Amino acid sequence: MLSRRRALQIGAATSVLGLAACSRGGGASGDAGGEGPHEFTTTASGSLASMGFNPSDEVGQARADYAAAQLPDLQVEMDTTNFDSQKFTAQAAAGQVPDLIQFDRALVATFAANGLIMPLDQGFEVHGVDPAAQYYDAALRDVTHDGAIYAVPQFFQPSALLVNTRAAEAAGLAPGDFDTSDPDALLRVVEKGTTMEGSAPVTLGFDGDIPGSAEMWMQVFGGGSVGEDGAPTLDRAENVEALTWIKELLDLQGGYAEVTSLKNAMDVFGEQNQYVTDQVVAQSWAQWYLNVLTDFADAVEIQAVPVRSLDGTAIGFAGGSAFAVPTAAANADGALAWALAATSTEAWLKAGEARQATAAEAGGINTGLFTGSPEADQQVREQFVDPSGDPDFDQAISVYYDVLAEPRSTGSSPVGEQIKQALLDATTAALNGEKEPAQALADAQASAQGDFESAS
Repeated sequence: MLSRRRALQIGAATSVLGLAACSRGGGASGDAGGEGPHEFTTTASGSLASMGFNPSDEVGQARADYAAAQLPDLQVEMDTTNFDSQKFTAQAAAGQVPDLIQFDRALVATFAANGLIMPLDQGFEVHGVDPAAQYYDAALRDVTHDGAIYAVPQFFQPSALLVNTRAAEAAGLAPGDFDTSDPDALLRVVEKGTTMEGSAPVTLGFDGDIPGSAEMWMQVFGGGSVGEDGAPTLDRAENVEALTWIKELLDLQGGYAEVTSLKNAMDVFGEQNQYVTDQVVAQSWAQWYLNVLTDFADAVEIQAVPVRSLDGTAIGFAGGSAFAVPTAAANADGALAWALAATSTEAWLKAGEARQATAAEAGGINTGLFTGSPEADQQVREQFVDPSGDPDFDQAISVYYDVLAEPRSTGSSPVGEQIKQALLDATTAALNGEKEPAQALADAQASAQGDFESAS
């Protein structure tokens, strides 16, 4: 279940091997055929081919409908399959790319550094969009490379701790006991909340989504895997401290293998999920999982607690997707116009209205939208997220919105995927006891640094 959960949170893992070989022949980033960066206009007509965007739910369809209404001279043809980086780089090598792609923000700097996507700053200016005002700083940093913006952010679903208050009370605990700003105290809370049968846990005191959320925990400790210049910073002292704590956390609950075995057996999306069956006291989850639990609102008792850094600051860590315009796009003007229309505040309000209608029709709870745009989030919340009558869910919804005051993300690097993989490998090696945390991160740093120097 861990791999499935990770995929749902940040999108399917993509390989970027061979990117440089596919792309270096096309000239500098934003240079189509050696003619210089594309000069955007507000023209939006003709055909537009997109890849990776699938308006399969009411949120996506409402935004696509809004964009279509604003750009009636644009005929959009969508490849709605998940974005495939290998397929895209093959298309780029053949000079036959779509006009617009939707993909994980972790890949933006890599594609930018290899000349596969266009810088968009001049396009934002032409359309009268101020990116600094429109998007969360953290999301904007993810799509910025060498001082230029290369993609249009969308979605920013932060993480928080979801506490099973029924199980917590049975263990003599309260939601406020799960305070990540005091890691040592939290370990004692976890030990108290964990139930073991022999060497195997039957109730987890706390699941921190490890190794999937290792980056978030490193930022809790003041660290992180990517520096301001895009270089890897995996072996920072704060990261070693975080990984050492993560191993203690899992060892208290039977160890990485036993915890993973229990999690793999959980019915995470079903009516016998871990909150219904009291298999967990608390877990960290991105906001989307709150939507899953609304289907079982009568059977669960929950409260949300912010993830706090060591200085006590409540943080909202998230990844997400973005729209980008390939360097060789045939209709770059139409592509950017459509992306901006589909991520405008007006589009998100249409999506919020559709989400509210769907929840009302099903007799469910509207948990809101988390869009990548602070203005859109605020307006959607004010207009469409009404009290549900369920105090548990209303409290949790408020926490997820509140942590957006301090948005955090991994950051931008031309070797972002390699850094992510190195961190995953280091975390797994430490948790399995193959290496001490410091050595695991030192080895990861050496590998990622080599990739970074090769890309520079």
